[in-house]
Amino acid sequence: MSTALARVPDSLRGQLVTPGDRRYAQLRSTYTRSASPAAVLLPKSTAQVVDALRYAREQRLPIAVRSGGHGLSGASSNNGGLVIDLSMLNRVQVLDERAGLVRVEAGARWANVAKELARYGLVISSGDYGGVGVGGLATGGGVGWLVRAHGLTIDRVRAVEVVLADGTLVRADAEHEPELFWLVRGAGAGAGIVVAFEIEAAEQRNVGVAQLVVEAHPDGRTIREWTRYLARAPRELSAAAVVFAEGRSVLMSITAVVAAESLRRARPVVEPLLAIGKVLEHRTDLLPYPTLVPTTHLNPNVGQQRGTTTNGLFTALDEGGARAVTRAVTGPGRAVIQLRSLGGAVNDVAPDATAYPHRHQDTLIVASVFPPQADAALNAAWRAAGARADGAYVNFESRPDPAAFARIYPGETGVRVRRLWKRYDPDGVFRSALLTGQANRTGQGNRTAQGSQAGEGAQPGQGNRAGQASRTGRSGQPHRRRR
Repeated sequence: MSTALARVPDSLRGQLVTPGDRRYAQLRSTYTRSASPAAVLLPKSTAQVVDALRYAREQRLPIAVRSGGHGLSGASSNNGGLVIDLSMLNRVQVLDERAGLVRVEAGARWANVAKELARYGLVISSGDYGGVGVGGLATGGGVGWLVRAHGLTIDRVRAVEVVLADGTLVRADAEHEPELFWLVRGAGAGAGIVVAFEIEAAEQRNVGVAQLVVEAHPDGRTIREWTRYLARAPRELSAAAVVFAEGRSVLMSITAVVAAESLRRARPVVEPLLAIGKVLEHRTDLLPYPTLVPTTHLNPNVGQQRGTTTNGLFTALDEGGARAVTRAVTGPGRAVIQLRSLGGAVNDVAPDATAYPHRHQDTLIVASVFPPQADAALNAAWRAAGARADGAYVNFESRPDPAAFARIYPGETGVRVRRLWKRYDPDGVFRSALLTGQANRTGQGNRTAQGSQAGEGAQPGQGNRAGQASRTGRSGQPHRRRR
């Protein structure tokens, strides 16, 4: 190891992983990036997080904070710096079963959360991939399988425990530290290290799950019909679709989830989706909710899904917009497009209630390209559709910079986010690449970000899995389209 590190404090002995440690290979990277940090710290408690942060700051090296490592920007690791990995803070505790109040530590994965809560008949809408870490997704937003029924994950957060840049531990809720509580729900990456959340879960055991593959019309009408129906559908229905080229055809692989305990109730809600295009495959099942975010997703992140991703939020996608989205798939860039339903309970929340202000849009559209394609291909594919977007979502942006910040936190929300990031982190310890345009993985500067997914899920960067195409399989479960 080329970087000389000071002796780790006694409270963290055995929890500093360096390149000579056999654990290093599975801790060095993220889902989307390979990295080579000088060391990874593995605190087991909130007190140890405080010690780890103080130790990391004393080393005057770049710092990254990781919840699950699934963030698309790769900000939860770095080169030559230190990573504070929260994976050992993974407890899930039901505080009040009747009220559905649950305490979840930031390093837990959503598959384990779903499995634990199923014992109580409770669910938290939490993205679409079980391997995503709680911390990143639950501070960025959380667009999950039950988003229209129960809102974003951040909409159900009732309190947070945060270690600030100076090592102070703060509990924030609507009455205590309300500004920090506002910030953490949507822009938590620049606030500090969120170590735990109190979340109001919903009662739900089973869900109706329809999976279908539809041949999409090249003029965009199929995509427009999908968005039009989801915008007016009963809020029990949430859906995601992956749009991709298959030879000369454009296919939509759709997973529709109904917050219902019977197929008799679920099937009529899904039926209009069968009319949006030529159906090639279809099945509907009643499944336990954890089946959607299974423990089989709990794999180490070793840079296995390299790609470049951006996104936009849309309201009432018109003919031109739908055509532009379809051309993103068929044109020179050949992007993979994901559609995700919003609206419903998401739009019940006032735009200024959290740091996620996008409360009138009904569709999130995500565009991704994969090697050997890169930025130029994504720019070419997304330009026409992106020009029509009305906002963006932090957890599906792999190129954080000030332009992305303006889309994600527009207007007064952005002003407030900047002001509060400065208040809670005056030294810029957690300064986001959204402000600087310099990604943490370069190893330049003492900057951190708390990462989790996808995709859905990074702090910054949510939770969900870019480029995942759901096809109907024998189990009735979505699986990733082979590329």
